[in-house]
Amino acid sequence: MHFCLTGQYTPRAVKNLLENPTQNRAEAAKKLVEAAGGKLVSFYGMPVKGPGVLTIFDVPEPGSAAAIAGLVVAADTLQNVKLMRLLTQEEVVEVRQKANKLKAAYSPPGN
Repeated sequence: MHFCLTGQYTPRAVKNLLENPTQNRAEAAKKLVEAAGGKLVSFYGMPVKGPGVLTIFDVPEPGSAAAIAGLVVAADTLQNVKLMRLLTQEEVVEVRQKANKLKAAYSPPGN
């Protein structure tokens, strides 16, 4: 299951990054995701709303993604974290097929 996690570094984390400007946070993210049985797909820095990150990773189940998000918040590394489940195109097709089968059971408001 693919997830996208975004967030801004906390003031403490920014201070630490400025004191260690060559530190590779992608390596830390990769180590964490791999420890959860997953794979880091991409890692980007984001200057929007303060220094932050956007990561995309693949883990076997949603509990691992939630644990990763909770850990980086609890460690005071990121704030304003958003975790989103991403769907592959194959999964999107499955969703459309399921919706097509279910549409006869749904009645919109007013009907």
